[in-house]
Amino acid sequence: MKSMSRGIIFGLVVGFGALIFGHVFEGGHIESLLQFTAAFIVFGGTAGAVLVSHPFKDIRKSWWLLTKNDKKNSEAHYKHVFAMIVDCAKVARKETLSVLEQKIPKIPDPFVQKVLRTIMDGVSPMVTREIYLAELEAEESEMYGWAKVWSDAGGFSPTIGIIGAVLGLIHVMSNLSDTKQLGSGIAVAFVATIYGVGLANLVFLPFSNRLKKKIAHIIDHKRALLKAALLVRSDESLVVIHNQMESVKVEIEKQRTG
Repeated sequence: MKSMSRGIIFGLVVGFGALIFGHVFEGGHIESLLQFTAAFIVFGGTAGAVLVSHPFKDIRKSWWLLTKNDKKNSEAHYKHVFAMIVDCAKVARKETLSVLEQKIPKIPDPFVQKVLRTIMDGVSPMVTREIYLAELEAEESEMYGWAKVWSDAGGFSPTIGIIGAVLGLIHVMSNLSDTKQLGSGIAVAFVATIYGVGLANLVFLPFSNRLKKKIAHIIDHKRALLKAALLVRSDESLVVIHNQMESVKVEIEKQRTG
């Protein structure tokens, strides 16, 4: 399993650390926040609700995409791909198509390879553009479904926490004569609520927001690469194509830093 990014780990440490520090600063004890019953109710209930709401494949993909450290989104990767696309554009004008076919497998981006092969098959750039824009739209919709796994978990966990609180109060009401049972029941009630609301706002919803931003960048980058790949069979001069490539590279850089 690929490790989480440092940003995610740092954010979790800061978020939960602030809650724990605030609790201790007010005179509370860390042990009072460690309630197995409350954790079991919130984690188990939220997991069950998510499993009912989403196919297991989407749940697995949501975790994979969140923790994926994709080198294909790096600046070096895009510079390399663009350089190879320019090289393919030169070959398309000076050499035979068979030479271009030999260069396509060397491009380190499967999406660009597919686009170029489609063009090599004689499909017009306009039709190719429509084909792959539709494919990207479908891919974007699927990935946003993965992000929804986390946003749904963020919606479920506070409610499950309230259910845990109610269960704790029921336990309290049935054991009013036993002060030991009374204390543990009240603890479960309040801690379950903290677990539910805390997980939603510090883990699940932030994870969903992070995924949405990551998905938007991936799709925007692929749209830019599609635009660049279509220039390979353009009637424009190599100078014009190179300038257009540079504008697309600038567009991608803005998307990465935006």
